[in-house]
Amino acid sequence: MPLIRKQNYSSAQAPKKADEGKLWATCAGCGAAIYHATLDENWQVCADCGHHYPLSAPRRVGLLVDPDTFVETDAGLESVDTLGFGAALYTDRLTAAREATGMNDAVLCGTATLAGRPLALGVMDCRFMDGSLGSVIGEKIARLAELATQKGLPLVLITASSGARIQEGALGLMQMAKTAGALGRHRHAGLLTVVILTHPTSGTVLASFASLGDVILAEPGARIGFTGPRALRRAAGNALPPGIQTAEFLLEHGFIDRVVPRPRQRQELGLLLEYFSGAVRCHAPAVGV
Repeated sequence: MPLIRKQNYSSAQAPKKADEGKLWATCAGCGAAIYHATLDENWQVCADCGHHYPLSAPRRVGLLVDPDTFVETDAGLESVDTLGFGAALYTDRLTAAREATGMNDAVLCGTATLAGRPLALGVMDCRFMDGSLGSVIGEKIARLAELATQKGLPLVLITASSGARIQEGALGLMQMAKTAGALGRHRHAGLLTVVILTHPTSGTVLASFASLGDVILAEPGARIGFTGPRALRRAAGNALPPGIQTAEFLLEHGFIDRVVPRPRQRQELGLLLEYFSGAVRCHAPAVGV
């Protein structure tokens, strides 16, 4: 039996396994029957209730940037079992995650264009060990921010994480400072960082680069909070306000700037890049809800 077993606090739900291989699924949000092809065409968003299912990093790249413009950076970086947790606790899980996702770790980084405007893009993927923050993710995000600073590019980060990768201990926690420093230098250079928080974004990711955007967007219904809801309830009992840790609650309380449904994110991001590039003058209308 494993010496350390990580609680799975993620409530991100893909269509039920019983629906795999079938033409139809049952929506986790409203219970309606969903045609798989229609769900896929709508970027894994239910057309009836707007429930947002997880979206893989490669598909999200396709959603946000111009076709055939994404060039991946640092693709060969892979996590190793530095602390000696052993095969059953770490290396086997890494191998299984790589085979299941086709990714080397839980973030895909690179450069691309959106409406012809160049940008640096980092997209996290919760399919890979719940998007837990380890050395490779921190290194790739930091390198991406440094590349964006060097080339004078806006930086766009899409987050999805359950928190720290416990198999890397303090090495994983060090990525908080590393990424925060890289984003700080990017901001000091007068360059834009946009963060899109997706479900779930929590723990060390939220406590570092996910909270450091000049503009912070979120997907509808996304759970965003440092600790898991069960631990939070144990600590606060019934004193929690309704809807806490949702994107809508955080928007109401000023933590994020906008809640943007996934099918609109490409347009919204394009407007932000245009606005902050100086192409839109101060007399132009602001980006509306």
